[in-house]
Amino acid sequence: MVDIVTPDVRSRMMAAIGGTNTRPEIALRKTLHARGVRFRLHRKDLPGSPDLVFPRYRAVAFVHGCFWHRHLGCRYATTPSTRPEFWQAKFDANVARDYRAIEDLGRMGWRVAIVWECAIRSRLPEIARDLVAWLAAESEPGHPDTIDLGQG
Repeated sequence: MVDIVTPDVRSRMMAAIGGTNTRPEIALRKTLHARGVRFRLHRKDLPGSPDLVFPRYRAVAFVHGCFWHRHLGCRYATTPSTRPEFWQAKFDANVARDYRAIEDLGRMGWRVAIVWECAIRSRLPEIARDLVAWLAAESEPGHPDTIDLGQG
């Protein structure tokens, strides 16, 4: 596939992509807020600066873009054909950073939810319901400390 913009324009476009307040993140926040769930945003004092922090439940949620965080088996987790070595190194670093943040949060006693962009796109009401149920079930025996809400 041939890129329809110049490398300089593509570089500016990619650099402008923000890591906070993305469309999927805002959609999830609005849905949770409408359900009465309250949270804090982007706490810099926690590993990985989670997108949503639920202090009451000692839980956090990361809203991961499938492209940047390499959602396995997802059609949005493509690799650009130009400079594949550069992109693979970048993706590997992102995944390693995600893993470290999840591990560090777990050691600190925080529960972690990963919510994927594709799932928000295709089934936001169900994702919000599952996340709320996971938060509420914190004291049940065998309740998972980490949950992956994906596959759209």
